[in-house]
Amino acid sequence: MVRPKSKIKLNLHLKLQINAYMKKFIGIFMGCLIFLGCNTQEPTKFSEEALNDTFMTLNGESIAFKDLLQNHKGSNVVIDIWASWCKDCVGGMPKVKKLQKEHQDVTYIFLSLDKNVEAWKKGIEKYDVKGEHYFMSSGWKGPFGSFVNLDWIPRYMVVDKEGHIKLYKAVEADDTNIKDVL
Repeated sequence: MVRPKSKIKLNLHLKLQINAYMKKFIGIFMGCLIFLGCNTQEPTKFSEEALNDTFMTLNGESIAFKDLLQNHKGSNVVIDIWASWCKDCVGGMPKVKKLQKEHQDVTYIFLSLDKNVEAWKKGIEKYDVKGEHYFMSSGWKGPFGSFVNLDWIPRYMVVDKEGHIKLYKAVEADDTNIKDVL
């Protein structure tokens, strides 16, 4: 049996159209699957590794992150991860100072990623940074930096009175999410 050319063209055109729609559908379906399948929930508790990471105090002593939190149990804490060489960190300091003025009952902990202790201490003085200061000896990829998935500074976090993470990530000190959880 011989098919007329017009029917062959129609079938070919229909198959191409169906093929195009199927590719779009599969693309959209896969995108949704990836988006919905990824765990986008932010942690509310610190990992054991992050809690056991140690930082250096201004007088050269080591302190575990869990001890920092324990020292401030019963107080809301804003954590500011910064460095004196970071243009965005230094540029954001007026916003941090405004936040401190508006929320004086909050403890402010500054974790530095400066290249060395001398630069860290000079930066605190130069930019008149008020709060508790610690040097992140383990750096960006240490246990604490890895837990918070540190990819940019400045980075702000808020920890509540019981030591739970209320805000996992903000990159501006005037982020409304910070004020909402304080």
